[in-house]
Amino acid sequence: MLAEELRQMGVGDARMDQHGYVYGSIPAKGEGARPAIGLIAHMDTSDGVVGKTTPRIVKDYDGGPIPLANGVVIDGFDFLPSLKGMDLVVTSGDSVLGADDKAGVAEIMTLCERMTAPNAPDHGKICIAFTPDEEIGRGADLFDVPGFGADYGYTVDGGPLGELEYECFNAASCRVRVKGVNIHPGSAKNQMKNACLIAMEYAGMLPPWERPEHTEGYEGFYHLNAMRGDEEAAELRYIIRDHDAGVFEERKATALRVGEYLNRKYGEGTVTVELKDSYRNMKEIVEQHPEILEKAKEAFRACGVEPVVCPIRGGTDGARLSYMGLPCPNLSTGGYNYHGRKELIPVQSLEKMVDVLEALVTRA
Repeated sequence: MLAEELRQMGVGDARMDQHGYVYGSIPAKGEGARPAIGLIAHMDTSDGVVGKTTPRIVKDYDGGPIPLANGVVIDGFDFLPSLKGMDLVVTSGDSVLGADDKAGVAEIMTLCERMTAPNAPDHGKICIAFTPDEEIGRGADLFDVPGFGADYGYTVDGGPLGELEYECFNAASCRVRVKGVNIHPGSAKNQMKNACLIAMEYAGMLPPWERPEHTEGYEGFYHLNAMRGDEEAAELRYIIRDHDAGVFEERKATALRVGEYLNRKYGEGTVTVELKDSYRNMKEIVEQHPEILEKAKEAFRACGVEPVVCPIRGGTDGARLSYMGLPCPNLSTGGYNYHGRKELIPVQSLEKMVDVLEALVTRA
């Protein structure tokens, strides 16, 4: 659908490849050499709250609580007073809004509509890509960097208006499998080895103060995001995150050491810990190209938005792409409370980000 809509706008090379990536480009217009700038957003959304939602717009928000369905109320957030008078797109209270990253897709598509119009201002080549699988850390796995054709890029996948991010977590997934021994509880003494309880013991040995709900800024964490099991077999799934590469390696080593300790306690092979790196902090790549950060700051300021440089407490496709040869910091979309029922985004922020993207490609 996106590829077809781009073609209808006049993006002649718009296409979807066999892996589900959508690519296209708008040729440069005007005199003089300009860099080819890439703009990237992801099509998938979080499944953190399973279900469907019916978005609605709260017109001229009065600054007070916003009641949704199922007894859900958007209230108590520090940023809400700053949105007074705006038109807010909210969920119905049943699931996520999906502005992460439907908002980025919509903003880039609206920019394409502007830049393919006959009266479009002069600009360099604009390279467009929409990716699948970002939310599971696989969005850049099969990205065609050479075919994309950009000198550098920006993911449009951030939060509140004005955010500019080029530091992200180092990330890994961690799967902990526990083998137990089940036996009738009536004769279980000295015989049963309850996999669920051993899994709980594993979880309890990771520092409880190093969980997402107790950390902020540059602080890393261990996040248990899935669990299942019975007496015979149990499984825990974690994501491990830290901005500091050295501390990140220490976190992974801790995850392994806990498993080794429990194997000594309950018998070799009881606990298996599998670690898989997902992406690295893109800072060490992007900071080699300070000019692309300055161009983003200039674009924000040209539209009356003061940029806020901050670390991402997560990751983007840009983290992987930066190490694949495409330096790629992250820009805001304008949204708040991603991955939950209380997600929202102001219409005015959506519109302003299109202005920012236009300034970015026309001022380069």
